[in-house]
Amino acid sequence: MSDIAEGLEVHDRQHERGVPTVDATGNDLVECLDAHAEQLPCTPEAAASVLNAYAAGTSVGDCAREAGVASMTAAKLLHRCGIAGLSPLAPTARSILTDWLDGDLSRSEAVELTGADEAAFALATYVETHDAVPALADAVAGVLEPESTATVAKRDALAETMSSVGDLR
Repeated sequence: MSDIAEGLEVHDRQHERGVPTVDATGNDLVECLDAHAEQLPCTPEAAASVLNAYAAGTSVGDCAREAGVASMTAAKLLHRCGIAGLSPLAPTARSILTDWLDGDLSRSEAVELTGADEAAFALATYVETHDAVPALADAVAGVLEPESTATVAKRDALAETMSSVGDLR
């Protein structure tokens, strides 16, 4: 049980979202990202492509291909925009990574103990050493809201083919 519970966090209050700068009503995402260009790992245009594809339910790798950037770059972008869960390492492996970052292990020992390949270790290191950018997360919040998901888009596209509850009586 302790292995399962390792890495769980409990919070007293919810994260305050505020009003998003970008919403599902058509505000220009590239313009919003342009204001934060120095904090992006790619161009605002590529970032907008990754974010739109990710919000539609596309995998990180496919988002990257669509935007013409490396998968690592897309994962870094999503992390900087406040998307959680992008570290490829399990909690125990992240603890080993932290030991390396604290200087308690050599890099080669840490890589060996985590069992990660070089790319996974590099991404996990980036996630552990770079925080999400609150202003950037707020700027893209509207794109990543449920109204923008593939499920909702499919539901809306099929709306006229579905019967309503009233029609079933």
